[in-house]
Amino acid sequence: MTGNEKLEMRAQLLSTVREFVNRDVIPQAAKHDEEDTYPAELVDQMAEMGLFGLTVPEQYGGFGMDQTTYAMVFEELAKGWLSITGPIGTHSVLTSAIAKYGSEQQKQSWLPDLAAGKKRGGLALTEPGGGSDVAAIQTRAVKDGDDYVVNGNKLFITNGRTGDVFFLLAKTDINADPPYRGISGFIAEKGPGFASGRDLNKLGYRGVDTAELVFQDYRVSANELLGSVEGQGFYQVMDALERGRINVAARAVGVATAAFETAIKYSQQRNTFGKPISSRQTIQNMLADMATKIHAARLMTYHAAELKDSGARIDLEAGMAKLYASEICAEVTMDAMRIHGGYGFIKDQPLERYYRDAPLMIIGEGTNEIQRLVIAKNLLKRYPI
Repeated sequence: MTGNEKLEMRAQLLSTVREFVNRDVIPQAAKHDEEDTYPAELVDQMAEMGLFGLTVPEQYGGFGMDQTTYAMVFEELAKGWLSITGPIGTHSVLTSAIAKYGSEQQKQSWLPDLAAGKKRGGLALTEPGGGSDVAAIQTRAVKDGDDYVVNGNKLFITNGRTGDVFFLLAKTDINADPPYRGISGFIAEKGPGFASGRDLNKLGYRGVDTAELVFQDYRVSANELLGSVEGQGFYQVMDALERGRINVAARAVGVATAAFETAIKYSQQRNTFGKPISSRQTIQNMLADMATKIHAARLMTYHAAELKDSGARIDLEAGMAKLYASEICAEVTMDAMRIHGGYGFIKDQPLERYYRDAPLMIIGEGTNEIQRLVIAKNLLKRYPI
């Protein structure tokens, strides 16, 4: 596919996603959020649209789109409802890992069904005692003949209940020095010994399932060791999480944009003392700052996406984009609520949902405290004495 053809496809895809969000997602979002119910029909529609294969190479049944298009799609979806991004966001971490690190047999075995949404996946990384500190994970995978036997628990797993296949990180060498070199990645499908545990009741990001995964003498074939090499899991997941941080930054831009657009419309309709509040300098200053922050966050996100497409390591740029976009998302949603006054605090308006959803981006894909450490580490390398 030529560059112009991809740009045309991007425009068509974004138009289709925007129509889907306005027609189907927004009218259902409040109900699913309030009742914390899984939007199965909407997720099936996204599968029909091909969104589960957004970045999967064309030869394996996907769209083969670039990271900038990927970010734009997530921004549009998040503008309608953050939770609808969950089923395909964590799924794309799995597909990107297989596409980059999987053997040809693994790619042919898994990617076509994953791209079509026939199988749906996620990332099984975080544990009760290990999230940001990946090297501290305790899940074990012990070689036994042609299989590995896995025991352990994973927590905060998006698609944990509805997903079928996961990019599983487990320790294959507990004596490795440093410890992260003992981590391996597996393509793990639910079956005997691998099941969903409890569901988590969340502040925001409701409707999409977030659950515990439990492994009890689960046997996974050695053929599903990602890339057929032990000890590469840490590097594989760090690369996948760069894409994940672009994803989270784009979601934050989408939620912030929805809050801003709601606020600027309201400010022109709400009158106080005979004038719309949009004529008040204080409100105008808030709107100007909100729009400027969103624009900066969007540019940072697209810049990180473009660098990722070039093949560069983007720890620094993805970390900066995720950090800034998520922080301004929290600020913008709060300012939008201030502009609405009492109306922003009740469920008749979507603002309280935007406000509850915003913290997820600050925490997810590596907390912002960890992002600052990653950014500083890379800056110190870039500016040696």
